[in-house]
Amino acid sequence: MSTVTSADGTTIGYDAYGAGRPLILIDGATAHRAVNPVNAEVGQLLSDEFRTYAYDRRGRGASTDTAPYAIQREIEDLSALIEDAGQPAILFGWSSGALLALDAAAAGLPVSQVVLFEPPVVVDDVRPPLPSDYVEQLDAFVAAGRRDQAVELFMTAAVGMPAEAVAGMKQSPFWAPVEEIAHTIAYDGRIIGTTMSGKPLPSDRWADIKVPVLVLYGDKTWPALSAGAQAVAAHLPSASVKAVPGENHSTEASTLAAALRDLT
Repeated sequence: MSTVTSADGTTIGYDAYGAGRPLILIDGATAHRAVNPVNAEVGQLLSDEFRTYAYDRRGRGASTDTAPYAIQREIEDLSALIEDAGQPAILFGWSSGALLALDAAAAGLPVSQVVLFEPPVVVDDVRPPLPSDYVEQLDAFVAAGRRDQAVELFMTAAVGMPAEAVAGMKQSPFWAPVEEIAHTIAYDGRIIGTTMSGKPLPSDRWADIKVPVLVLYGDKTWPALSAGAQAVAAHLPSASVKAVPGENHSTEASTLAAALRDLT
């Protein structure tokens, strides 16, 4: 493992694979290297063409954290990784990590291209919107030491799982690692902002993006997410959209690696 130091002194842990064009993979909510091996697998598959960075977002895995949180701090984390790469990078984001990738590009970081996989965007009434006080509820649960309830809220309100299914997940090995980093779920909630409100995307968000953007979604995914992918592509003049056959809100490393190889 290697590290970079962000502008506020936070240590960001990462692994890099291969040589070539820099490619930074950005996880969505609750994911990091210890629980999501796909990023490492993608890096290995692309090692002949890309220098792929799989990193732990702040507050997760081997990365430290520095209060108070702000989205700008995560943009600075990406800036430190791009500086390490030594040239403009391709940013790839899973789910809410896709929105962070767009925020970083809009902030003017040296980014050559942005690739998104199913950004959490809900622009219609096909599913309930996030509660307007979603972030406040998450922060309150964590402050009260009720991390399990923060995870429950994420799973039900954001992911859309039935409450009874979430209750059963508490007995699985998956639950404890997620509860450990429950405080970071609100970070992604802040990044999401109003993108899951059921309303059109704000006209000024990401208005400054000029680099090419590719929006990917699985053709077996939930209707809200396929509509959201289309909405993001329509919102950005430099964007195109592509369905990934047979996939839902995740994809195999080999499938993603093949899509990334096709980038111009």
